[in-house]
Amino acid sequence: MATQRITVVGAGFAGLTALRGLRRAAPGAELTLVAPRAELHYLPGTIWLPSGQRTREQLVVPLGDFLRRERVRFHAAEAIGLSADARLLRTSAGDVANDGLVIATGARFLRRMPGIEHAIIPCEGVAAGEAIRDRLAALDGGTLCFGFGSNPNEPVAMRGGPIFEFVFGIETLLRRQKRRERFRLVFFSPSQRPGQRLGERAVDLILGEMRRRGVEVVLGRKPVRFDADAVVFEDQRIPSDLTLFMPGLTGAAWLDATPLPRSPGGFVGADARCRVAGFDATYVAGDGGSFPGPDWMPKQAHQADLQAEVAARNLARELRGEGADEVFRVELVCIIDTLERGLLVTRREGGGRALPPRRAMPWAKAMFEKRYLRRYR
Repeated sequence: MATQRITVVGAGFAGLTALRGLRRAAPGAELTLVAPRAELHYLPGTIWLPSGQRTREQLVVPLGDFLRRERVRFHAAEAIGLSADARLLRTSAGDVANDGLVIATGARFLRRMPGIEHAIIPCEGVAAGEAIRDRLAALDGGTLCFGFGSNPNEPVAMRGGPIFEFVFGIETLLRRQKRRERFRLVFFSPSQRPGQRLGERAVDLILGEMRRRGVEVVLGRKPVRFDADAVVFEDQRIPSDLTLFMPGLTGAAWLDATPLPRSPGGFVGADARCRVAGFDATYVAGDGGSFPGPDWMPKQAHQADLQAEVAARNLARELRGEGADEVFRVELVCIIDTLERGLLVTRREGGGRALPPRRAMPWAKAMFEKRYLRRYR
């Protein structure tokens, strides 16, 4: 039998977890990673860039040693299209043939809000975290505004948790710097109960923590545009010296040049096995997919890992002619870090919990990061 060629597109959490799973499940396969750079950007750590607790060098992990250990060929390129049967990936550096494909190129932020260029999107990359750090350092005082939105065509396609962390982390930082009294912090949301995917108890804890810290809250109000110096609502204009905003998510742009099925919000349509409908040996994992599940199913690294593990095992089984019927577990686990304490939130089908801020949680979050990244260093 000829060596099976498996291509993974994307060097984020889902892509790298898929590679590890594929090497275990298909030890003889020829694995290829397609990504612009052989680097993992650990975006959850960007919340610590403004405080100086992390640097770019700590959050950008070169993957050369990992790829050699796992015997993965690296194809430095961007995906730009796909053949009708998905067996040929079109890239900016030439076509890559495959017998099996895992799509893990993540999601992109919707930049439709007028004036979005005046806001910093925190999770857009390490550079965004550095920009927040530098802007804060340059300010003597003023108003800081924080908010997030969703995809109107797929409301679950949002990522609000990091915004809460930036609110709390920056408030803590300003107090540590003994200049908190010079700043007005404002959180805004179109929802009356922001963060509901975390559960009602978590929403109460988050809003309570904002009140305790003197963060103003504007709820049930959707901004209509951002100005260079303000967040503008239909009947209100809030001055802003620094605006952090997380728009809703949609699928990667290159998917428009593929025959893959798409959800209303622009994501690759897949089933609970992570298999793309209508395509053999083609799977998707992570933020770039639209999967069946509860309306609180998160788009976060942990869920991406769970999907990628199942996608890898099912793809390997399918290529061997076996049943590929494993389904992924839906699970939300996060620590909302404040630099001093952390709110632990977990949610699973059947229940969940949210714990008040505890001092051990930032330490636990840092230890998880260290252990997670060790496998790729």
